[in-house]
Amino acid sequence: MSKVDVSISKAGTVDFDKIREDFPVLSQQVNGHPLVYLDNGASSQMPAQVADRLDYYHRFEHSNVHRGIHTLSQQATDEYELTRKKIQAFINARHSEEIIYTTGTTDSINLVANSFGSLHFKEGDEIILSQMEHHANIVPWQMIAERTGAIIKVIPVDDRGDLDMEAYKNLLADKTKMVAIIHVSNALGTVNPAKEITDLAHESGAAVLIDGAQSAPHQVIDVQDIDCDFFTFSAHKMCGPTGFGILYGKKEILDEMPPYRGGGDMIDKVSFEETTYNVTPFKFEAGTPPIAAGIGLGSAVDYLNSIGMDEISRREHELVAYGVERLKRVDGLRFIGESENRASVISFVFDEIHASDMGTLLDKRGIAVRTGHHCAQPILRRFNVPATTRASLSFYNSKEDIDRLVDGIEYVKSFFE
Repeated sequence: MSKVDVSISKAGTVDFDKIREDFPVLSQQVNGHPLVYLDNGASSQMPAQVADRLDYYHRFEHSNVHRGIHTLSQQATDEYELTRKKIQAFINARHSEEIIYTTGTTDSINLVANSFGSLHFKEGDEIILSQMEHHANIVPWQMIAERTGAIIKVIPVDDRGDLDMEAYKNLLADKTKMVAIIHVSNALGTVNPAKEITDLAHESGAAVLIDGAQSAPHQVIDVQDIDCDFFTFSAHKMCGPTGFGILYGKKEILDEMPPYRGGGDMIDKVSFEETTYNVTPFKFEAGTPPIAAGIGLGSAVDYLNSIGMDEISRREHELVAYGVERLKRVDGLRFIGESENRASVISFVFDEIHASDMGTLLDKRGIAVRTGHHCAQPILRRFNVPATTRASLSFYNSKEDIDRLVDGIEYVKSFFE
């Protein structure tokens, strides 16, 4: 099992060129060209250290958790539960019991919408979302609103891709029961002021959920400082496995919420007359979980911590700034989302080139980007475009990757001249 060991330069800073060697996928060729992977917003790549940790579990530790007295089961349980403590520290939660294991951000939001919503929403209550939300932070609230009679209100977005905070303040009212906001837009890259949003919501007596799928991999997260009631993110966007995610919730709120799914492990006692439920967090974790993925997320957190989230944030801001400067010189390219507070994502369009054509032809040059509506159709309609090309960056990317992207775009343009 590989030890996490991040290269440090003589100057004391992280050697990101050396770190690229931790990601075997980046050394391969695609369509005869060295791979340039710029689809980290959809899923980041996995370092060898995390892949090796998954392999070690499958080879030597594989067993079910929480239910066995034999050595393998206890060992697997210890490693699986250790991730909970790692996540607690990673986002600065007060208690490890505030860390709920889910299958990802989407599952986490559905849990809150159904459990918190069924407990607190009634006809006429209001849920505030924003125009830039991912579908995963829209549809679950629509579904619970249909069942309870709650009403959804939407914060508009200005021409630069920033939330209209004055409009948000005007939407807040006594009837507001939930504010659910994306932290970093997956379609625009806008970084929203999570702490200010939370403070204003709490003044109105509303709870707050922050969708951190695009922020947790890229910056320091402190849920106590934000003071949000819920925070969600996914393992596969932060160097971990697919099929695993985290819901943070304040313990006093989680304790009063009913279970979302029924089955094994979330129970205390079961009879045909009555079932009593386990304590938080286990009452929300029914059935055999994705154990390897949970252990893998713990390894991914170790890896990110060994680099330092401050270093990662600094590196990625540098890359985004470089990318914006290079791309703004490309004739005909138009950015979708130009917030001064932008992280990890650069979205753009050409009036004469459809995004799907752009993505297909870039792939011929070994350049992986995401094209389409990015599961954020409302914000693309706001900007009157059906699709964008999205380059999403991670710390293991380089300026050379961006140069290759620019060269690739010029190559694509030559087909449409």
